[in-house]
Amino acid sequence: MFFKYNRKKIQLFSLALFLFSTTFVNLFAQKTTTVNSPAWSKNATIYEVNIRQYTPEGTFKAFEKHLPELKDLGVKILWLMPINPIGVKNRKGTLGSYYSIKNYKAINPEYGNLDDFKELVKKAHQLGFKVLIDWVANHTAWDNVWVKTHPDFYTKNSKGNFEPPVKDWTDVIDLNYNNKKLWKYMSDAMLYWIKETNIDGFRCDVAGMVPTAFWNYVRKKLDKVKHVFMLAEWENEDLHKHAFDMTFAWEFFHIMKEIYKGKMNVKNLVAYLGREKKRFNPKAYRMTFTSNHDENSWNGTVTETFGKAQRTFAVMTFLVKGMPLIYSGQEAGLNKRLRFFDKDTINWKHSDYRKIYKTLVHLKLENKALWNGTYGGEMHILKTNNEKNIFAFTRQKNGNKIIAIFNLSNKEKIVRIADENLDGNYKVLFNTKNIEITNHIKAKLKPWSYLVLYK
Repeated sequence: MFFKYNRKKIQLFSLALFLFSTTFVNLFAQKTTTVNSPAWSKNATIYEVNIRQYTPEGTFKAFEKHLPELKDLGVKILWLMPINPIGVKNRKGTLGSYYSIKNYKAINPEYGNLDDFKELVKKAHQLGFKVLIDWVANHTAWDNVWVKTHPDFYTKNSKGNFEPPVKDWTDVIDLNYNNKKLWKYMSDAMLYWIKETNIDGFRCDVAGMVPTAFWNYVRKKLDKVKHVFMLAEWENEDLHKHAFDMTFAWEFFHIMKEIYKGKMNVKNLVAYLGREKKRFNPKAYRMTFTSNHDENSWNGTVTETFGKAQRTFAVMTFLVKGMPLIYSGQEAGLNKRLRFFDKDTINWKHSDYRKIYKTLVHLKLENKALWNGTYGGEMHILKTNNEKNIFAFTRQKNGNKIIAIFNLSNKEKIVRIADENLDGNYKVLFNTKNIEITNHIKAKLKPWSYLVLYK
């Protein structure tokens, strides 16, 4: 009996010690990173450039003329969708997928030549932009130059044939990272663009389908040449430890969609934010968005996705922790699904969204509370009289502060918030009014509307 009792105590103690040590290790791992994002990224907004659809010509030279407009908009980072030649074999549509790479060290001739691209990067730098290019490391076109020169770089099925990484991706074939020789060739190709054209980093396609060890390996090589910025199209905290500055906040995007559909509410959003804070290193940037090339082409326009709430969610992506993305044409109220494999020029019409985005981008540039990673302020969720429909929070840093209140429902709501942290004199976003707050806010918000105060 004595032995049994003590054995039980020992088991409980051992379990407690294991849980404590595991938690400590996980927290320590989450708090440590070798990635130090370039200082220029601290207050940046990123803009995705679809060269093919941006102008009737679909060239670097034609896009170059739009740089002053983007400078006025205030965005800092230009992410260019893939600039490489597109495969012809098993091509989809008339022009093929941007992500079917025929040659990693060449320019898509539809866009221009290498000198045109160098000139674009040079002029973008002169205007204060940073330039990222889209990098497709997981797969290539069927007629990529490596198919003949290095067939051992590819995954093969039981019959010894090349195969797509995903059944529906019939225009591309999978690369096999078990072959370490591929690591050298792929990293050399990435280094080529840094050295030859002076770009500032990469947006890495389906980054989670490539071994994290490769990204860790290549980041070290890139940083030895230039302190780069790396964006992963994936949502995994491990990618931030040694390789990436920023990952896609996909779950945040999908929660916004579900809230608009009425299938989720603010409680789901607050729970998500709590999980994010535990999962991700404080230095990690998370990219927030209401659209991108995939969402627009395959799942619907912003209007289709968010309807009457599209402006509300656009504002939210600029105020929560993270770096906001603007996709080509959103500032012009883009309201059509751009064809993915064919020419489909953006209609650059006048839209109120240009003024909306310009206001938001410049607020982020100037208000330290909204800066990225540890440069900005933490989110403090405010208690309201309606926890299902009203999302409210503050952020503050070095005397800069914002109060954001959103009615995430299709009905008018009376909002009441009491918090000693509210005191101060504020400006109202998208308004010329000033307002003084003590420790209480009472407001009437229309369906899918918001009140944002800042100082």
